[in-house]
Amino acid sequence: MTLLAETLQTPAFEHPSYAADVKSPLRGAISAKFAEVAAAQGKALATLTDDLVLLESGLDSLCFAIIVATLEDELGFDPFTENEDVYFPVTFGDFVRFYERAGR
Repeated sequence: MTLLAETLQTPAFEHPSYAADVKSPLRGAISAKFAEVAAAQGKALATLTDDLVLLESGLDSLCFAIIVATLEDELGFDPFTENEDVYFPVTFGDFVRFYERAGR
């Protein structure tokens, strides 16, 4: 089962950064992946809000590489390699919107 499918079937992810009012299943999957990777790497994850600057999230470049790689495996696409215009999201909201646009 993919992370997205699990997110749709799991009532609530028990991490303070996981927004209870998830706006989309994809946003929920991304939030869950951030929390999962932070826990696995022993990082303290900041609360995930749209205006959270990714460099202030508590995650390092290895964490982001793991997030992008596992999201590609689970979602079936990687907007960073599929997009000709290289764009690097600055905030968590930018990151989510980047994936939402690519997933359409």
